[in-house]
Amino acid sequence: MKLGNVLIPVADLDEAIAFYGLPVKFRDGDRFAALDGGGVTVALAGPAEHVTPAAAPSYKVDDVRESVRELAGRGAEVVRGPEEGPHERRAVLRDPSGNVFVLYSPL
Repeated sequence: MKLGNVLIPVADLDEAIAFYGLPVKFRDGDRFAALDGGGVTVALAGPAEHVTPAAAPSYKVDDVRESVRELAGRGAEVVRGPEEGPHERRAVLRDPSGNVFVLYSPL
């Protein structure tokens, strides 16, 4: 598991890109934008891609399903099971302290 980005749900992608003022690495219309935050990507999720209600770390894994099984066995709560997004397979979990995080792997 490796920190891939910090996912931030936003109401308006253009407004959020302007606000953060970071270079855009990738953009998918009004759905998603990856900004270059230096050591970590700032991932802005437009309304169509809101998978968490607040900012959350996203961890890149080799196999989302297997990682969900492993972490659930260690006490994580599955908030949203593995699903395919437009560019990745993802799942949303909550750690034993109640913090939400995302697991993903590129398609």
